[in-house]
Amino acid sequence: MDAPRSERTIGELFSDLSQKTTLLIRQEVQLAKSELSQKAAHFGRGAAIAAVGGAVVHAALLSLVATVVLLLVRFGLDAWAAAGLTTVLLAGGGYLIVRSGLQAIKAQPVAPVETMDSLKETAQWLKNETR
Repeated sequence: MDAPRSERTIGELFSDLSQKTTLLIRQEVQLAKSELSQKAAHFGRGAAIAAVGGAVVHAALLSLVATVVLLLVRFGLDAWAAAGLTTVLLAGGGYLIVRSGLQAIKAQPVAPVETMDSLKETAQWLKNETR
């Protein structure tokens, strides 16, 4: 009788490699989905902050301009000067709010960094397995 073989055939090795590679690729895809989902959520929060800043600027322009202009006119400024000064001050404040939201968006890289690192590891693993 033949003793049981402890070594696997080339076909078995390639089958095993194929199964492991398929599993690994599925896991990589899942990681990419998860990472991109997190980045999209972060981007959405930053965009929401920028939108709120824009809405605040708009509301400020609609509700405060007339009041401030009339107050400045009452203190002795010409109407055109009071309107111009109010516009500059409100626009500056709005700009700062919108800029804050945009900085929050830019602070997080969009590329799926973890997935890219994992793909590099996978490529190295495949290279080592095929040797």
